[in-house]
Order: sequence, then structure tokens, then C-alpha cells
Amino acid sequence: MLESFATQPRHGKPMPLPPLPEPLCALRVGARLPAAVRGSNAAQGALDHTAAAAQPMPAAQSPNAFLARCMTHMLDEIDYGMLLVDQSLQVLYLNHAARRELDRDHPLQLVGRQLVAGDAAEAHALQEGLAAAQRGLRKLLTLGAGEQRVGISVVPLIEPGAPAGSTLLVLGKRSVCEQLSVQGYARAVALTPAETRVLELLCGGVQPTEIAVQQGVAVSTVRTQIGSIRAKTG
Repeated sequence: MLESFATQPRHGKPMPLPPLPEPLCALRVGARLPAAVRGSNAAQGALDHTAAAAQPMPAAQSPNAFLARCMTHMLDEIDYGMLLVDQSLQVLYLNHAARRELDRDHPLQLVGRQLVAGDAAEAHALQEGLAAAQRGLRKLLTLGAGEQRVGISVVPLIEPGAPAGSTLLVLGKRSVCEQLSVQGYARAVALTPAETRVLELLCGGVQPTEIAVQQGVAVSTVRTQIGSIRAKTG
């Protein structure tokens, strides 16, 4: 599954980011933390120190501070958890949805500023995803099991002056895409019926080899369909 979703950077180059007006990744990193994290005085102290250090400068010194605060509020309105991490999985920024999603049942846990996986195999997969991001590759990981199964998009962020190894993690929903939503999305991007079925099965956590068996086709056919889906959806 992991290998089938490894992608080359678009047009052979790392995905550029628009310049951030302030060190947005550090703003409000300590806000609205889960109770389990707030319970650690040392961890909360470190987060409070980071948040205090990241407070915007007065407008006279930093004309873009207002825009940085607006961008932070905008990210908090997005209903998907988003985290910016460094190469050691230290969290530089997380939005409100991520703070809500990372509860005690989530495959990923936030301990202080450290993001940790539930078991060794998933931790290894996450590290492999970060390593791929440093090469400009995107990854889609699947962590957890049963109702706690979740997709994690690992997106490389290559930006001059950014902390080393900065990577965006986008948390999928644990109740993975409803069929109607998938079909609506498939129509919007002009997927064929066969590609739509493959997308539905992928969203259900089915491996490409299992999809081939269910559809009665070769694995190479399924991988070609996945490639077409990726091309159409970007």
C-alpha cells in the first residue's frame, strides 16, 4: 500500500510553498491542548515557552503579523487535522482539528511536542514517510486498525529558511469516506466507473492486490487505474 502511493514531486521538482509572513508554524502551538498533554507540567511548560516566544511582534515592527494571525484562524476552521512537524516528529504547529483528533484512541499520540505512533511498525512507516518527504515524495500511510484505522497524508514542504525536515501531516477521518461522498467526488473529477470502484475500495482500506482479486483483473490493471486516478485528481 505504501509503495503504491509513493509519488514523484510534480514536474520533477519539490512542491514550492508561498512565503509565510511570520513563523506561523510556532503560533499557538500550546493552545487548546488535550487534557492528557496538559497534565504534564514539563511538557506544558515547554509548550507555553514556545507559544510565548512565538507571539507576534507589534504591527509597527511586523506589518504581516495580522495576516499570520488570520492564517492561523483559517487553519483552525479546516475540518481536517493538520500538523507541521520536523524530521524528529517534533510538532511545530497543529490546528484545532488536529488537537481534537489526537485523542487517546488515535493511532498517533501527542506527548508534549512529540508525535508518537502506537507501535513499532507504524512508527517505522511514519519515519519512512518523513524520509520520503525529504526527497520531495508524497506518501499516504494507513495507521491503526478497525474503527481507528486512519489515512495520513505526508506532504513535503520545501521552503528556504524553514526548520530542517519540515513536513505537513494531514489526518484523514477515522470513519473513512462514505460511499456517496466518494461517488460524488469521482464524478467531479471524471473518473470512470472502474476507477470509481477502485477508489471506493482504496478508501475502505483494501490493498491493490485484494482489489484485483475482487474485480477479477490483474494487479497491473489496478495499479494502472490508481495511476489514472492520481493523474485526474492531482
